[in-house]
Amino acid sequence: QVQLVESGGGLVQAGGSLRLSCAASGRTFSNYHMGWFRQAPGKEREFIARISWSATRSNYADSVKGRFTMSRDNAKNTATLQMNSLKPEDTAVYYCAATKVAAAERVNQYDYWGQGTQVTVSS
Repeated sequence: QVQLVESGGGLVQAGGSLRLSCAASGRTFSNYHMGWFRQAPGKEREFIARISWSATRSNYADSVKGRFTMSRDNAKNTATLQMNSLKPEDTAVYYCAATKVAAAERVNQYDYWGQGTQVTVSS
């Protein structure tokens, strides 16, 4: 089992920044690739970003490319999502997730999920 806890969400004005953190415990964090997803009201959960276990490979959804950056620190068992130039359409609950599947970008490819953290961007 891997337990994941997100933090760092909140209310921010359009154009602002937020930094989300995901703290992992349980099994060896460095054995897992990590991903961030988000879910807006009435919408399906969507892929945002992923990073490989070694942090050498990452990928982003087109909607956030160039604005969001995902990183990880295996020594601290944390994954981070730096979000810049936020837009109202970024408003959602953000989830971190863990998988052993390389390059995973589908919800059903991830085995472990956090409880989510709310991000609200005002216009």
